[in-house]
Amino acid sequence: MSLMVHLKTAAHLRGKGDRIAKVTFRGLSFYSRVAENCEEEAHFNQTFRWPIASRLDADEMLEIQVYNYSKVFSNRLVGTFCMVLQKVAEEGHLELTDTLIDDNNTSIKTSVTLEIRYQPMDETMGVWSDGELLGVPDDRDGMFAFETDSLLSGQSRGSGMSAGRYLVDLLLFNCLDEPAILDMEDLDRKAMRLAGTLEADTISLASVTAVTTNVSNKRSKPDIKMEPSSGRPVDYQISITVIEARQLIGLNMDPVVCVEIGDDKKYTSMKESTNCPYYNEYFVFDFHVPPDVMFDKIIKLSVIGHTFYHKWAILSDPDDITAGCKGYIKCDIAVVGKGDNIRTPHKANETNEDDIEGNFLLPEGIPAERQWARFYVKVYRAEGLPKMNTNIMANVKKALTGENRDLVDPYVQVQFAGQKGKTSVQRSSYEPIWNEQIIFSELFPPLCRRLKIQIRDSDKVNDVAIGTYFIDLRKISNDGDKGFLPTLGPAWVNMYGSTRQYTLMDEHQDLNEGLGEGVSFRARLLLSITVEILDTASPEIISSTDVQVEAVSNISESATGKIEEFFLFGSFLEATMIDRKIGDKAISFEITIGNYGNQIDGMSRLSSTKKNKKDGEKEEEENELIQNSSEDEADEDGELVSVSSTPPMRPFITDRNYFHLPYFEKKPCVYIKSWWQDQRRRLYNSNMMDKIADKLEEGLNDVQEIIKTEKAFPERRLRGVLEELSVGCSRFVTLANKDLNQAGRTKLDRERLKSCMREMDSMGQQAKQLRTQVKKNIVRDKLKLAHNFLQKLRFLADEPQHSIPDVFIWMMSNNKRIAYARIPSKDILYSIVDEETGKDCGKVKAVFLKLPGKKGFGSAGWTVQAKLELYLWLGLTKQRKDFLSGLPNGFEEVKVAKMGPSLHLVPPVSLVYNMKQVFQLRAHMYQARSLFAADSSGLSDPFARVFFSTHSQVTEVLSETLCPTWDELLVFDDVELFGEATELRDDPPIIVVEIYDQDTVGKAEFIGRTFAKPTIKMCDEHYGPPRFPPQLEYYQIYRGNCSAGELLAAFELLQIGQGGRADLPPIEEPTDTERGPIVPVPLGIRPVLSHYRIEVLFWGLRDLKRINLALVDRPRVDIECAGRGVQSALIQNYKKNPNFSTLVKWFEVDLPENELLHPPLNIRVVDCRAFGRYILVGSHVVTSLRRFIYSPPDKTSNKWATAGDIIVNVDGEPPIRKMDTVVKLDAGDKEKKKKKKKKKKGGVEEEDEADESVLDWWSKYFASIETLKEVCSRTKEKGKEKKSSKDKKKSQAADSLEKQPFKVKLDELVVYNKELESEYGNFEDWLHTFNLYRGKAGDDDEHTLDDDRIVGRFKGSLCMYKLPLPGEISREAGFDPNMGMFQSIPHNDPINVLVRVYVVRATDLHPADINGKADPYIVIKLGKSEVKDKENYISKQLNPVFGKAFDIEATFPVESMLTVSVYDWDLVGTDDLIGETKIDLENRFYSKYRATCGISSTYSVHGYNVWRDPLKPSQILAKLCKDGKIDAPQYGPGGKVKVADRIFHGPTEIEEENGLKKQTEEHLALSVLNHWEEIPRVGCKLVPEHVETRSLLHPDKPGIEQGRIEMWADMFPMDMPAPGPAIDISPRKPKRYELRVIIWNTDEVILEDDDYFTGEKSSDIFVRGWLKGQQEDRQDTDVHYHSLTGEGNFNWRFVFPFNYLIAEEKIVISKKESMFSWDETEYKIPPRLTLQVWDADHFSADDFLGAIELDLNRFPRGAKTAKQCSLNMIRNEQELPTISIFKQKRVKGWWPFVARDENDEIELTGKVEAELHLVMAEEAEKSPVGLGRNEPDPLEKPNRPDTSLMWFLSPLKSIRYFIWHNYRWLILKALGLILLLLMAGLFLYSIPGYLVKKMLGA
Repeated sequence: MSLMVHLKTAAHLRGKGDRIAKVTFRGLSFYSRVAENCEEEAHFNQTFRWPIASRLDADEMLEIQVYNYSKVFSNRLVGTFCMVLQKVAEEGHLELTDTLIDDNNTSIKTSVTLEIRYQPMDETMGVWSDGELLGVPDDRDGMFAFETDSLLSGQSRGSGMSAGRYLVDLLLFNCLDEPAILDMEDLDRKAMRLAGTLEADTISLASVTAVTTNVSNKRSKPDIKMEPSSGRPVDYQISITVIEARQLIGLNMDPVVCVEIGDDKKYTSMKESTNCPYYNEYFVFDFHVPPDVMFDKIIKLSVIGHTFYHKWAILSDPDDITAGCKGYIKCDIAVVGKGDNIRTPHKANETNEDDIEGNFLLPEGIPAERQWARFYVKVYRAEGLPKMNTNIMANVKKALTGENRDLVDPYVQVQFAGQKGKTSVQRSSYEPIWNEQIIFSELFPPLCRRLKIQIRDSDKVNDVAIGTYFIDLRKISNDGDKGFLPTLGPAWVNMYGSTRQYTLMDEHQDLNEGLGEGVSFRARLLLSITVEILDTASPEIISSTDVQVEAVSNISESATGKIEEFFLFGSFLEATMIDRKIGDKAISFEITIGNYGNQIDGMSRLSSTKKNKKDGEKEEEENELIQNSSEDEADEDGELVSVSSTPPMRPFITDRNYFHLPYFEKKPCVYIKSWWQDQRRRLYNSNMMDKIADKLEEGLNDVQEIIKTEKAFPERRLRGVLEELSVGCSRFVTLANKDLNQAGRTKLDRERLKSCMREMDSMGQQAKQLRTQVKKNIVRDKLKLAHNFLQKLRFLADEPQHSIPDVFIWMMSNNKRIAYARIPSKDILYSIVDEETGKDCGKVKAVFLKLPGKKGFGSAGWTVQAKLELYLWLGLTKQRKDFLSGLPNGFEEVKVAKMGPSLHLVPPVSLVYNMKQVFQLRAHMYQARSLFAADSSGLSDPFARVFFSTHSQVTEVLSETLCPTWDELLVFDDVELFGEATELRDDPPIIVVEIYDQDTVGKAEFIGRTFAKPTIKMCDEHYGPPRFPPQLEYYQIYRGNCSAGELLAAFELLQIGQGGRADLPPIEEPTDTERGPIVPVPLGIRPVLSHYRIEVLFWGLRDLKRINLALVDRPRVDIECAGRGVQSALIQNYKKNPNFSTLVKWFEVDLPENELLHPPLNIRVVDCRAFGRYILVGSHVVTSLRRFIYSPPDKTSNKWATAGDIIVNVDGEPPIRKMDTVVKLDAGDKEKKKKKKKKKKGGVEEEDEADESVLDWWSKYFASIETLKEVCSRTKEKGKEKKSSKDKKKSQAADSLEKQPFKVKLDELVVYNKELESEYGNFEDWLHTFNLYRGKAGDDDEHTLDDDRIVGRFKGSLCMYKLPLPGEISREAGFDPNMGMFQSIPHNDPINVLVRVYVVRATDLHPADINGKADPYIVIKLGKSEVKDKENYISKQLNPVFGKAFDIEATFPVESMLTVSVYDWDLVGTDDLIGETKIDLENRFYSKYRATCGISSTYSVHGYNVWRDPLKPSQILAKLCKDGKIDAPQYGPGGKVKVADRIFHGPTEIEEENGLKKQTEEHLALSVLNHWEEIPRVGCKLVPEHVETRSLLHPDKPGIEQGRIEMWADMFPMDMPAPGPAIDISPRKPKRYELRVIIWNTDEVILEDDDYFTGEKSSDIFVRGWLKGQQEDRQDTDVHYHSLTGEGNFNWRFVFPFNYLIAEEKIVISKKESMFSWDETEYKIPPRLTLQVWDADHFSADDFLGAIELDLNRFPRGAKTAKQCSLNMIRNEQELPTISIFKQKRVKGWWPFVARDENDEIELTGKVEAELHLVMAEEAEKSPVGLGRNEPDPLEKPNRPDTSLMWFLSPLKSIRYFIWHNYRWLILKALGLILLLLMAGLFLYSIPGYLVKKMLGA
């Protein structure tokens, strides 16, 4: 399937010259050969062919561009021909001749003739045949390139040179000689990773580029970054604000919040008797740990990401999983590393934050109501454990007991979500079998992202980790609609760590804990994970969350896959750059996979009986053979034996630092057989995704490079990249789908495959869709989206279930392990399908060995221990027939001698190359730049050492420079390379260049290293264009993982043929006699130069530090560029005046035409001492001069348009507004917002703020913050990418203007959520600040930031331009020739200035005292003057409101750095610095943005918005016009003003303080100032009236923010009229209010008590009330005893006085925290009234029945009657209209009391009728009231029923009511009965006597 284009001729060309054509299809370009010296017609007669993977769409384009070719300059486009391929797609063949169009899309005469053929794919062909992939261009000179022109446009791609960092040696077709074979897939995969930019602050991938572009399949990329990144401790700060808790379960509780991170705990204060406490307390935890430890430690936070703000965390009970939510805590959390800035929303007046449901503290996509789940981690068995005890002990035991024991007692420990579970210990076993499961109970989805699984060795003293593995839950689950719960295995996971030999003190123990990269295989563990969601309602669930351990049944052998024999082959083609520290003992290399091949410490024991290999018990039976066998001894089956290490060899010396091994024609080989479960499918899928991702990454880097270097058509390249991606994705889906149902496929395999296929499919579709949307102006946005694809691909490609362990290569010397490299097994895994093969399989890879563990950190990690050229192949033994096919051709195999008949199957022990080519390498070392400062002077003495094969050479040492220009040609003669000539031509070895700093004593210090590939010329090729001479390119130099500069060089490798060196292009002789025998870079290679003039503006020097304890007194600045330079005037007395007397000087210099090749410019400051001595103070390197290139103003642009007047619309309709400026909200917007807000709150209008007399600066401030917040929330809702605050304001102004008419004009200022400098480009519009550095640059681990090296600042500027300049510039009126290009710049004489600093407030200060608080105050320093505001410190406050203005007089330039610090006041000892911020006032003062005094949005002469500047707007405008050399403003009638042909409108009247109106032009002038950026040529955005938010930093914790401060600074020159008094911004004093609450009645209160006598339910009711935060002032009513119906009558008044801030809606309380506190602390608390109903008990504690909490700003209106009062008033609080007591003043109604029952449901426990009355303190004094029912204004007694009394106070009454009423008849009956009984008794009593009497007749 391919498209062929035959380009025949281009006709009707103008002039005579060389022509070249470029043909582009799907983002892939071919260049034709150069048609030389053609006049009318150019004959190309060339065919180009594109193999394509997807059908030709009807709307696809073919583009042909014809250029005039130039060897020196960039090619000039003649015209372009574009055609849509619809007809070709339909018919398959087309011939045509058509004209071209030029840049302006107009047709020109020139025409092209071409023929196009399209060969569609035969439907039956399933896979491309080999032939299909080989695009063989018919013409030999066919050049290949992507559609970017070369990076350095000095020579176009047409010349075939990759100019610049783009690779010359695209080498794509063996140019000019024989047609090359081009494998499309491979090309896309490897070619063209473009470099990054040349700006100093970005790292280009230049050097990677240079290496990676290769055509042949035989080499893979080397990794340039050497150092392991994780594992080094980093500073972290976690800040947590606990704001409040709500809906806590439980009735009357005293809650405390404990914040626990790792082992640190901090507690809030206790709040009494409330279930919704308000804390607002801020905690900070500081850590200094490696990132891995960090994320384990704060695992509960790390899941949440970086910072979250105002979220509600859900509380649950770990001991009772059947219960639901136990309440919510509102908190802010941020985790900050070095250099992170937290940008939270603005802190002031937060109001509607109470939507709990909308703000859960949960990662995205996790539901709020989480369910409990069980996590089952099943641990089956482990294999290959190392020994963990010494042999001595074992021998003693053996002597005593006679048995040989395994020396390890393993158990498995699993950590998850803060809990640990352990299996049992299996004593003495290298192959322990546990068959146990560990069960965790945790809410699902869990907030913890990873499980940590460790095998540990149980020991009497302390247990140590054998190996650690982390499982990321996101990789083993999928939360999408078709997702699956976490599941894994049963599968083997491999663990890596330190080397296996046991030592008592293992220096690499950290590696076993999972920190850093493991350097050796430790063990593999068979485990599985499943998750089951619990139904908490079912009764049989155990409700505890404790970890449980249970036994599980064994698992069958085949469950994890069929065991296959794998074969690993490796060949060492070269071993060079071996560090000489190792010593000259013999060196060998060992390759291991798992424990196979490990001869020193792999085997755990010699097994006496051989086990059968087939049963999977892969005890290392081979090792014992290897241990005592020679290489050629055979297994008893006649099978081959593994050979895992090369024969030891003595190294040869390369140079002072390195050895090499003499692997000349004989290359040693190793091979290992191993047995693993066959799970290749997993790795294949992973490989396919990795390859798609690599391709995508290269393409995206390309696009970025095109954008950065401002090349044409980045959008086309991006379309090509997306096309590739969608093709790759569909290819993945077809390949992955041939799903083999092999043994051992786990649930995760099936689910992962499904989800990967879904993802890849949708990604392919999205990429296609995105491709159609790519337009030139939105390339950057689309690029971001494409980067998201890349992240997703990388995430998908990471396979959580391992199969084959990684391969380790160790260098051994003297039987010790020295250095290693680790290669993932998937990278070298073979597959029949090319896409599935690992990227390094069967290819030669340059591998750099590094030191293990901590030894590899820092400088030890940068030196290469050894560089290997290594060939590796891993696959099934049965597939191994092709295992040698990727090796360079021309070798003979040497096999082991006694191998019997089956010799052809045996792998070779070494390869002998009998073909040898001899080359000469020419390294053109031109210059380096931005090198690492290696000496204490802040400079280096660099030289470069070039390594190629076994040769090395050095350049000369250039002293004291960071930008050496060596201009030196190094010639390596007689370099021998082995292999076929053609292959070498395509695929030369890489060149390594190392840069060192020469020290007078000791060894040279390493600066950095880079890789390069040479351009190759075979002896039968012509040395000439387009490939020779090669172009200079930039190569990125790396030092560890950090960039350490760039090298500009070119490399060519020339074959020496029969004629010897005489045939080679001649080398010029050394020309410069002073330099001795050094050969310079020849002319064709060094860049073409032009004549430039560089003008330097010398302004002054600032903040110079002492040098060698002496002060700098007479400094001078030297500027140098490309060997030329200029010196400033000498500053005679730095202390008195650090500015230069002569402002502008210039020098002329020859620089390369190509801007990207410009050398850096060096700025050095020297101090002139006595006797003509000079001492270097510091230096600065300007790496890129591009930003200082002068471009003459374009007279044709609309900025200069003078055709008629342009009316500028000032009324806030955005169409005319420029989108890049902060447009002030027109006055009055605030009111609309208020209206909106009020709607929510029940539509009550707000009267307070509207009254002009009440308005103050804070009204304006809070209004502005509202705006800022609303803007933020609006942009969030729209879900757009966050625009800068500038655009936000604009859309805001527009939207809100449409809303509704507004009532009050409330002016606003701009609140910047960042430093003002970041908004205005550091105010470097014409005056730049260059930091001067001195001292050695630090590396990451030494924590020496560049800031510590700054020894001062040079202020000035540069301007460079080509000579001669166009004449009209110097002929302009008023042109001062002495000032050059720096016209109209103010003079730099000292000037006196009044600086007025306003400090509004600070937020989130770092606590400085033990109690977690601070007592902050402000200190302001400017030069020698210092203002300390110590007596006004604010007690125990981390968010203090200062509201202060400070005036300081200063003299620029001596005092220009303003430092605003916040200190913590301490009673004893010195005060501590919390943080400080520095502001360079001088740059602000002189900036054209006019940052001296912000321009307000409106002009008024009195009130809260009074004009601050001593100059009125009209005076400012006149001055700006004069300075900008434009006509003075013309004020016209009808409120118009004309400036520079722009007309502005505005009001013309102003109201004075006495209410009179008068005419003024100030409003008009101000409207021009507010739109000054619209004025052509001189216009720019003037700084508005503002408050900026600055980060506070502490020198001891560089880069970590210690809080933020809101402030602004005004500056007024003393020679101008004096400004008025400072604005009063002192904090608003809270107003004193009194809240009077009358409790009239209660009803339906639940009855708690049972009556003793009657058993009736009753309650003794009383009501308790308090304002939140004032629990100690709580008040109770009297008791209504014995209420039988729940009704209570009180007529009782509570009186709560409080201080209240209207603007912030907070109550202010000042109280001592404890009896030991020195002074009162101020708290701000939301105004909430709590009413509770209680049942009084006499002897036991009172019973709590219910409560209601009313937010006095927003509470539901009370019901009219008790009947209407219901639970809905609480439940539907959000929907009901709310009222504010501050507006209503008086409210009466019924409100419900609620409590929670056992099931956690809210239930109604009573109703209360209350009246709330709010009065100001003055009114309260005038009409006082009594508490309870006391005077004054007493309430009448309640009319209570007679039953409401207390029995022991009036017992008779209670008997009457409680007994007589109820038991009256019973009592009467009882009395009657008693009388009867009495009578009967008396009768019986008296009858005997009576009878006797009668009988005796007495």
